Amino acid sequence: MEIVRHFPHQQADHDGLNTRAPHDAEAEALVISAVMHDTGAYQSCAEILDREDFYKPAHRLIWDTVAGLVAAGTPPHPALVRTEIERAGRLSEVDGGQLIYRLGSDYLPGSTAPHFAQQVADKARDRRFDEHANRLKFAIQDGATGDELASLVADFQQAEQLREATGHGPAHLVSTLLDWGTFFATDFGSIQLLPGRLMGPGQQITVVGDGKAGKSLFTQEWMWRMASGQSFLGDKPQDPVRVLYLDAENGQEQVQERFLSFGAGPRNMGELQYASFPPVRPLDTAGGGADLMSMVKATGAELVVIDTVSRFISGPENDADTWLNLYRHTLLPLKRDRISSVRLDHRGKDSERGARGSSAKTQDVDHVWELSALGGGALALKRTHTRTGIGPDHFDLVRQARKDGDNWAHGGTRHILMTWENEPSAHPAVPGTVEHIIASLDAAGLPDDAGNRVARQTLADRQIPGGNDKIAEAVRRRKARSKMSDSDVSGKRSGDRSDGRFPETFPGTHHGTEETAGQTFPGTLAETSGTPPVPHVPPSKRGNGEGTPEQQTSETPCCTVCNTPLHGYRLDRGYDTCLEHDTPAA
Repeated sequence: MEIVRHFPHQQADHDGLNTRAPHDAEAEALVISAVMHDTGAYQSCAEILDREDFYKPAHRLIWDTVAGLVAAGTPPHPALVRTEIERAGRLSEVDGGQLIYRLGSDYLPGSTAPHFAQQVADKARDRRFDEHANRLKFAIQDGATGDELASLVADFQQAEQLREATGHGPAHLVSTLLDWGTFFATDFGSIQLLPGRLMGPGQQITVVGDGKAGKSLFTQEWMWRMASGQSFLGDKPQDPVRVLYLDAENGQEQVQERFLSFGAGPRNMGELQYASFPPVRPLDTAGGGADLMSMVKATGAELVVIDTVSRFISGPENDADTWLNLYRHTLLPLKRDRISSVRLDHRGKDSERGARGSSAKTQDVDHVWELSALGGGALALKRTHTRTGIGPDHFDLVRQARKDGDNWAHGGTRHILMTWENEPSAHPAVPGTVEHIIASLDAAGLPDDAGNRVARQTLADRQIPGGNDKIAEAVRRRKARSKMSDSDVSGKRSGDRSDGRFPETFPGTHHGTEETAGQTFPGTLAETSGTPPVPHVPPSKRGNGEGTPEQQTSETPCCTVCNTPLHGYRLDRGYDTCLEHDTPAA
């Protein structure tokens, strides 16, 4: 029998190092059998351990399935667990369902489950230390230096401390106590804001806007530039930020089109990880929060985007409990781990009240930014709520885009800060207004009688914002201005009558028009004592309001003295005065 190779009782690898991980299969089975029958048993055990503490993948799968049922408010049962796993196409991982029936046929009372859950958690801790020891031994055998070994030890200790601070047991209850020395030594005011200056590291914000504002388009470019270390909104470039973008709003073909228009491609996506319609459970449930944190851990994300938040919740938007649960299960774990988050939300019917739904939405975020489209590519980004007050409160933006045939040009779309270096100083500060459009058309040299089509094209060529209704109003005003008695809107002033203007309205061109003290505009004199009263002006024939029909002018001849209509023989015989004012012949 010398040719027979005898296997040791414990498998070995890498020069005899033990690879059999510590675990308690019996305790895991008892916990799983209890939680499949009792919601209370699951909730008690969830306070002690999490999914990663289970050594056997089949037990971990059943635990996740029970967590989903509990999060949805459905009492667990082995039959329901089997149905959910079969629906996911993973029945083979639990022995075709036989493991569920074996564990579910005989189980302990739910009150005893926490005892065995603690045993599972203890073994999981032993397993982590065992894996760490093996990792050190492998590193030594591979020739690791002392610094490399120290780095492995430091990483392990940091991970364990983080687990205690965010995990289970008494340690997480006291880990939040502030260390006063470290606390007051930290200069929170010197914290570097993330690119774009809309938020700081670890902060949580909401971007609100209606469907036409382009929230996703703005945020997608922002995240891509942040993840690839580029500048954004005039901010200086920084080190790339690891971003996890959860999108349940936009189709993949639309996402591809947008990123190409930004100038992105497969080789310059940086640290951006994009999840298109991820199958996570609702984020206002414990299961959904666990799913998201698992994705965060797998990607090493430093910032998470939720687009759009209403697609990732199960509760009613108008119910405050929905948003409190979202914070408890998802946003709080992110904030506790110093992971930033941006969630996109729709504006309600009443734009003055911000995002639709319960007011509890804004209670947990550090900033609320409202994005408004002003027309013509102009955007206003305004901070309506803030917890810290750090950073700007308002941005005037321009969304630029170019087309190449029927497609958007590669690298032709971007959001930039609106600047006025090339604008006339007399222009209004607020873009998109009728006054700004009029001033822009004047600056472009467009004739006052130009129509809507020419005006729109002129504004588009100069990238001046303006909606169709406001452009139409600006055109109407400019045309009305051109019909006035040769009014002049240029800067030239002269008393020469051949210029076609009114010299008597300008200083020095007519008696009484010289500039005097208090004159506010040429031709507008300061009020002095003895100024004669303004003569009575007869009412306009056009009525006293918009829509009043014009009074028809009578075609009957009137008396040249009293303006009384002529009638009878005096009208027939061609008299031009009435009988009362008739002058006898000499």
